[in-house]
Amino acid sequence: MKYRTLGRTALQVSLVSLGTGGPSNFGQRTGLSFAEQDALVHRALDLGINLFDTAAAYRESESLLGRALADVPRDRYILATKCTPFQREQEHVVVAPEEIERQCEQSLRNLRTDVIDIYQFHGVIPARYHEVVERLYPVMLRLREQGKIRFIGITELFFSDPTHEMLRMAVPSSLWDTVMLKYGILNQAAAREVLPLCQEHHIGVLNMASVRVKLTRPEELQALIQEWVARGLIPAGALPEQDPLGWLVQGPVDSVISAGYKFAAAHPAISTVLTGTANIHHLESHVAAILGEPLPEAHLRRLQELFGHLAEAA
Repeated sequence: MKYRTLGRTALQVSLVSLGTGGPSNFGQRTGLSFAEQDALVHRALDLGINLFDTAAAYRESESLLGRALADVPRDRYILATKCTPFQREQEHVVVAPEEIERQCEQSLRNLRTDVIDIYQFHGVIPARYHEVVERLYPVMLRLREQGKIRFIGITELFFSDPTHEMLRMAVPSSLWDTVMLKYGILNQAAAREVLPLCQEHHIGVLNMASVRVKLTRPEELQALIQEWVARGLIPAGALPEQDPLGWLVQGPVDSVISAGYKFAAAHPAISTVLTGTANIHHLESHVAAILGEPLPEAHLRRLQELFGHLAEAA
């Protein structure tokens, strides 16, 4: 495993990290047994993964992860979880400060730990960013003073904020130790401003969902590229109509998915790339892709030329 420094936290985090969200929700939607979930976590540890990300909103993921890690020495892993700053009944209405304290206490119990390494506000939208900071950030400071959390992070709601507007406000404030964002082949907007800002302000970057959805589904990828061509976002003829990213699969790159993970880890501002898989074979493949030979420079440049100007929720 390779490790990178998580911004000013100074934590050394594995370049690949395991998330418990995503389509499978740690296997809760795909029928994984407790034993299979435990085996996934322990295989991740064997591969050198030391960062596990979860959230109160991911069904029972916190409790399941806490159980899987119960017999593992606490200094072998880093825990990141998230609180929900908005009311479930009224979307995007900010919760009362005491609700964040309640959520933190519950997460500590679920994860069977005395301290959360990285505690993040989950899915903050631009229109509510300042209210979240003014109303709820003091709670985070109090929790840190009490020793219940170590570092404070914020995550974006990418599919409603593909230009990273919220993070463009958040990063220069120096309030945050970490941010979680989406950066990948089809979603490169963060490289224009947010990732350089994170480097400038020494903020750790957790890269989420970098290969999710379109890159894993050939028919949807093909339809998306055709749509972008029709809209004039990509020049006609710039890519083959069939298997538009198949040219990436050569040499050390055995699939478009592999290329996606290599791309996601290539930017120096990225501290760790999350994979939300609940399949051990897929986990091993993703780790092998990221740790293997990088994408050829010519392919990186071509991907940046094709998609680097876009800000689409893909």
